[in-house]
Amino acid sequence: MTLSLPLRALVGFLAAVLSVLIFHQGVWALLHVLDMPGYQMPMPYPMRAIPPLGIPAMVNLCFWGGMYGAVFGMLAPRFTLPLWVCGLILGMVATLVGLFVVPAIKGTPVGGGWMLNNWIRSILINGVGFGLGLGLIYPVLARLFVRKA
Repeated sequence: MTLSLPLRALVGFLAAVLSVLIFHQGVWALLHVLDMPGYQMPMPYPMRAIPPLGIPAMVNLCFWGGMYGAVFGMLAPRFTLPLWVCGLILGMVATLVGLFVVPAIKGTPVGGGWMLNNWIRSILINGVGFGLGLGLIYPVLARLFVRKA
């Protein structure tokens, strides 16, 4: 039995939220603890309010990560590469969106200010952390949902 499109989107959303909470924030925490020059990060699991609605930053990260995951879940049957590789690819797409699209919308410097450290940090947190986590968590959750359906 396979999952329907809406259920795959839900599973993808949930897998991505878990990936943000575990892998994305795990890499963030590692960079925070290592405190390497040029790669410093504030404390993980940020709760500062995000304008204009004042939503906690962690909720914002989980929501947008979940949206990437929903798309991942909807497209999953079409993937020919292993899901962990597809997750890494999606993570790199998220990295590029975070470096170029989001700053353009917010009116902040695009491309991480064209500083290599910002690119590496973003690739580690979003590309490797979030993307790999999504690619690993999605198939596990999908199998659980197939058993319950």
